Amino acid sequence: MSNQSPFVSVVIPVFNEGENVPLLYDGLKRALADRGHGWELIFVNDGSTDDSLKVLADLAHKDISVKYIVLTRNFGQQAALTAGMDYAKGNYIITMDCDLQDPPELVPAMIEKAVEGYDVVFARRNFRDEGFFKRTTASLYYKLLEKFSDTEVYGNIGDFRLITRKVLVQLKGMREKSRYLRGMVTWLGFKHAILDYDRPKRIHGTTGFSLLKMVRLGMAGILSFSLLPIRFGLVVGLMSIFSGIAFLAYITYDTFINDEVYQLYKWLSVVTFVFIGFMFILIWILAEYVGQIYNESKNRPIYVIEQKENFEHEFEDTYTQL
Repeated sequence: MSNQSPFVSVVIPVFNEGENVPLLYDGLKRALADRGHGWELIFVNDGSTDDSLKVLADLAHKDISVKYIVLTRNFGQQAALTAGMDYAKGNYIITMDCDLQDPPELVPAMIEKAVEGYDVVFARRNFRDEGFFKRTTASLYYKLLEKFSDTEVYGNIGDFRLITRKVLVQLKGMREKSRYLRGMVTWLGFKHAILDYDRPKRIHGTTGFSLLKMVRLGMAGILSFSLLPIRFGLVVGLMSIFSGIAFLAYITYDTFINDEVYQLYKWLSVVTFVFIGFMFILIWILAEYVGQIYNESKNRPIYVIEQKENFEHEFEDTYTQL
């Protein structure tokens, strides 16, 4: 590794990826070896319970370009990425997953795009070698987010991206607790390029991104960058009102034309049923937004660091220090 400031910083969150870390390290080293510049690989151990930390310690001992941060517990992928980016010193910062589904072979092409003058380079999945349920739900989610987001968010783009230093400076100033980095990077509005790739199947281990975590991340994206829930409540409300009016018109017609007698409780039950459902939807939407305001108002750190290795200088930030 060169002694100069690293040309590229690669930030990788790690959660129970002990088998994949050495494979990703070898792949990134091959991808970066011919660049002629320095690099650093920043692994963020996000509360792993396997041998990930031992594997990282061994790699860092052998190669000073390997740096790792140990969080006190599992803070989640977005917080782990934030921790790594806060300490990145490169001119170009690449974020990617540790499961080898973000291929290291794409890194040189991302750097070339950045050299051409793009401040952000997104990697977009052409094909996902994953289960039918995950592919379908991901596709539906991205379509909804693309259609209703106030900020342009691109479908099938995850956290495999490159950003330049000036983008990172702006991103580090955005300290909200409910983090959706995919939308935050897009919101900044810098010039971007998109590289398409086929997402391979996971080789080792199982994903730490459970259905619950995916739902939470999805909600963060929708609530942070879209007024869709509020608009959804309006649509449901209008549908409820029109359907209620239609039914009331029917029973009114049936009463006056066909002499059919409807007791008062039947009239009231229809109206009450429709509006109770509508109120439950509105209460859920308000609770989600109030929950986000509550989390922000507590002003807790995004992550807490227990240990760092191979970092020359301390990063001083009141949000991240114990």
